[in-house]
Order: sequence, then C-alpha cells, then structure tokens
Amino acid sequence: MATLLRSPAATRAEALVERVAEAPMLSLALGHEPGVEPAVPPPEEPSRALALSDVITVKSAPGEALIRLAYRLGIPGHAIAAPFRRPQAMRVLATVESPNRGDRAAGTALRAGHFLIQGVRLPIASFDFSPVAHHAPGVERVVHSFGWLADLAASATRADGASVAERIAGQWLHAHAVPGKGPAWDAELTGLRLVAWLVHAPLMLGGTDKALKSRLLAAIAETASWLDKRAPREPAGFGQVAAWAGVVAAGLLLPHGKPRRLFGEAGLVAALGDMVGEDGGVLSRCPAAQLDAIRLLTDILACYEAAGIIPPAALGVMRELLVPLLLALRHGDGSLGSWQGQGAILADRVNAVIEASGVRTRPLAQAAGWGYQRIKGGDTLLQFDTAPPPRAKHARTGCASTLAFELSDGPQRIIVNCGGAALAGGQVPARIGQGLRATAAFSTLVLDNANSTAVLLHGQLGKGVETVDFERRSVAGRGREATRIEAAHNGYASRFGLTHQRILTLSGDGTELAGEDILVPTAKNGKRGKIAFAIRFHLGRGVEVQLSGDKRGASLLLPDGRLWQFRLRGDRAGAGEITLSAEDSLWVDGDGRPHATEQLVIEGLALRSGGQFSWLLRKTG
Repeated sequence: MATLLRSPAATRAEALVERVAEAPMLSLALGHEPGVEPAVPPPEEPSRALALSDVITVKSAPGEALIRLAYRLGIPGHAIAAPFRRPQAMRVLATVESPNRGDRAAGTALRAGHFLIQGVRLPIASFDFSPVAHHAPGVERVVHSFGWLADLAASATRADGASVAERIAGQWLHAHAVPGKGPAWDAELTGLRLVAWLVHAPLMLGGTDKALKSRLLAAIAETASWLDKRAPREPAGFGQVAAWAGVVAAGLLLPHGKPRRLFGEAGLVAALGDMVGEDGGVLSRCPAAQLDAIRLLTDILACYEAAGIIPPAALGVMRELLVPLLLALRHGDGSLGSWQGQGAILADRVNAVIEASGVRTRPLAQAAGWGYQRIKGGDTLLQFDTAPPPRAKHARTGCASTLAFELSDGPQRIIVNCGGAALAGGQVPARIGQGLRATAAFSTLVLDNANSTAVLLHGQLGKGVETVDFERRSVAGRGREATRIEAAHNGYASRFGLTHQRILTLSGDGTELAGEDILVPTAKNGKRGKIAFAIRFHLGRGVEVQLSGDKRGASLLLPDGRLWQFRLRGDRAGAGEITLSAEDSLWVDGDGRPHATEQLVIEGLALRSGGQFSWLLRKTG
C-alpha cells in the first residue's frame, strides 16, 4: 500500500514539468484516454511542496540579476530603471482584458446599493469599512480584496460602473488612510486588492472626481510599496502567492516597473512552488483555494499580455497543473464536492474559471499527493479523501475529514459532506461553524464521538491523523471491472488503540458501491472493553429516506426519481446490537445557504480488540 507521510521527501517536479512540456494537451501528458480512467496509480512519493522554481527558473537577461538584487536591497525602481531622468507621474500604463468574469447578480446588487455576499445583502451606505469593524471572514474577503470589481464589470459598462466603483472606493479609502491596520491589510487581501485595482483600472479610475482619482493612484503606489516589504516575510500559502502577484502586477503596469517585476517574478514562482503539492494540488487541500489560484494566475497572465511582456514559463505550467485536480472534485452537476470547509461551489463559477484559464483537459482521477481519489462508473461518481488533513501552516478552514466520501448519480448527489464551515457568519450561523469542521459532519466513521484530528479555533488543526495507507486496484466485478480503494488512517491509534480502515469498491457500471469499515487494533491483542462508534452517511438535498422493516436497510429516492437501496450487511466483533437510523443533518450549497437534510447512521458498540462493519449501496431504478 502507498503511504502518505508528514516527512521530507524529494519531489517529482521534474517529471511533472517534462510531461506538461512534451504534450500539446495536458490530458495526454497525464495519460488520460477519452472516457477511461486508469485503475492502478503509479508509485507516489510522500506529498510535498512542488519545487517548481528549481525546474523552470526565471530566465534573466544580462544584468537582470543585478537589477533584482538592487531592488531587493531597497533602491527605488525609478533610480534603477532611469537613473538620470525625472520619475514619471503615477499612472496605469495599459488596459488589462482579463478573461475572468464576475457574478452578474452580485454586480447588479452593487448598482442597486448592496453588497451581495454568500446570499446576504449588505447596504453599502451603512457598511462599516473601518479597521476595527468585525465582519464575517467571507464578507471581509470580498470587500477588502475588491473582488466585487469583477462582479461590477460583469453587470455594467465602464461608464455606468465607474460611479459605483468610485463611491465604494472613496468610502474604503477614507476608512483606511493608514496602511497596515485591520483585516484589510492581511497580505492575501492586500495582494488581491492591488491586482483587482490594476486589472479593473478603467472602473476604478474612470469616475468624475479628479481628487479621488489622485488618491486612488497614490493608494496603488503605496500598496505596491507595502507589498514589496511584506511579501518576502509572508509564510507559505495562498496569502504569499497573492502578495507576490500584487508585486508582479504593479511591476508590469506602473511606471519604472521593470526592477519590481523582476523582483516579484522570482518571489511568485518560489511561492507557487511552496503552495502546491507535487501533483498540482494546493497544500491546504481546499478546492476553493485551488479555484482562487487558477483565477489569480489567469489575471496575472492577462497583465503580462497587456504589458506586451512574455511571462515566466512556470506560471503557465502551474496553471496547467492546477486545473485537472480541480476537475476531479466536480460532481455530475458540475459543482464541487464539500471538502475542507467549503460549500458545494456552483458549477457556473467553476466553469467560468476553467474556461477563462484556457486549459482544456480531463479530471485527474488519482491525486495521491493531494489526497482525493476519484472513481467513475457509468453515471456514478465517487470522491474519497485518502490523505491526512492539511498541516496547520497550510490549513484555511481545516476539517477532520479523513476517509470521508461523496457519491453522486448524474446530477443528483446521494452521499455528501455537510461543508460550509468557511462560510460561517453569513447565512450559516457562526455558532455551528466549528461543528461543521468535525468528523461527524463528514460521511465516515467516528469513534466515541471524537474527531479523527483535533479541531482547533481559527481554522487550525491539532494532533490526529499523521499517516494514511492506501491502495487502488481493479478487481473482478459484475459486467465490467470494479475499482477498489483500500485506505487506513491512524487518527484514533494513540487514544483508542485502533486504526480505521475503509474499503470502497465501485462497480464498473456504477450501480453498486460496497463498503467495509474495519477497526484494527494497533497492539497485537488489542485492548479490553467496548467503544461506541457511528458510521455516518449524510444524504444529498432532496433525498427521501424510508427505513426497511428490519431496520437493516433503507430506500433512497432521489429528487429526479432514481432509486438506491442501502443495506447493512454482516458485522464482526460488534459488542451488542448494531442499529441503522435516519437522523437530521444539513448541507451547505454553493451560495452559502444551509439546507435541512437527513443522514443514515450505523451505530453501536465495538470491541477494543477490533471489528468489521459492511454495507452496500445499490441502484435499483
């Protein structure tokens, strides 16, 4: 079995980049055939950051290394680029035509005087922009990153949108006259804000207030200088990438920018390598972060095009590595699975980002480093989390989801995870955000109502799962070969002396999913006594449940009339009666709205010496 460890290891960056470079389409480079997903994965190294900068170095013309060094030492860009000339007046040098598109509904709400964030309308006139104001993280992200500019651009002409942008920008600048204070000056939000200001400069600077335009240009220059100092000190992750992206955008689109651009390019490529794992998945293991990274790279590459400068090859390679893994987390309805705190991000948003990227490829079924396995059989799609949660330094809204799975049949979701912890504070009540990160909020086994990995405050994770062993292979099945994945984690080993092993087998035609949840003692004879367990299957929105008379099975009627049967099979080493029940649950959609749903729960007592519990999901209509 392959093992994912939390230990240093050599990356496979060279092989990845060679495959991208050798194939005209990434789908061919990754070995996909139309309609076929390979059943047996190649040997995998432990998941580590992708040393992209070691493989595709930022090329330097004669003298550029010295320019980069001089700028890093603090010599002003104009003194390096034009030492005997007067500095040019501050202005944006080119108009960026980014293929990224915003949300028209949110843009229309802006024109009507409201922010529309996670389904909640917030009046602009009474919004508190001040550094001491407390808003939900999602609200702060949209407002302070100026992500709403893309929404406004999607819903109005530049002439119509400029007055709205001018109004909001004026309020924001008035509240943030001093740089570095409050959540708005988080490095990630600051980097995204600078990129948004430059990409949407016609909206930002197209108003009639000349004094405000001067203030905006001064703020752009001041923010770029602030990021020059902050980006090198930012820890690895998307925040560091966003900070360096702001530096690069400023270097491309502001006067005397070449020294800043050269300085920023080296930092950006290194930061991308630190943020992304060897198979192209962000180390936060968060699909929203993967989506954000693709969108940001598309904007930066559009800045290069506007400036007429060839970008470093690493930026295009990185975007091509990010896309196939994101596609692997799409269900039949086109929206994403609910992993690491995110809701089911809507298909329209996912499709827009992928289309804007220009990358045409197929999903990567076997991302051992990122940890999400994908199996497709007929119309049925299975997503299976077979890796430890992200490290604390990478986690955004870390969740204890190891060995959880999601299952869909065409556009209908059957088994889901609750999701939405990262959206708490909007329509999702803040008081339940912590609970949505717990193991019980995922479709997996829970021992003694304890999390497999400790869930801490502020999105962080503590001790728990450190290793996951897994093996994927083809086995004989009905009609066509079935795919079997066997995985085990050690999250309960130190507390309860038990390892949780889960085996999922999906038939080739997608009509059967057989599961086994096994508790294996870590000591030779195991401990004495009993322990409570629950195996939870959170059901998709609109799935109707009818328990069988013997309470060993259930009928699952999907909203479109498809019928699946759930059956609890034999168990071994159960220390008493094993029951199947239907309980209340909830599911958070892509707009951040919670929906009341149900869950099937297998529960009882297991012996500390181990146990095995089998179940079957079968499509019958």
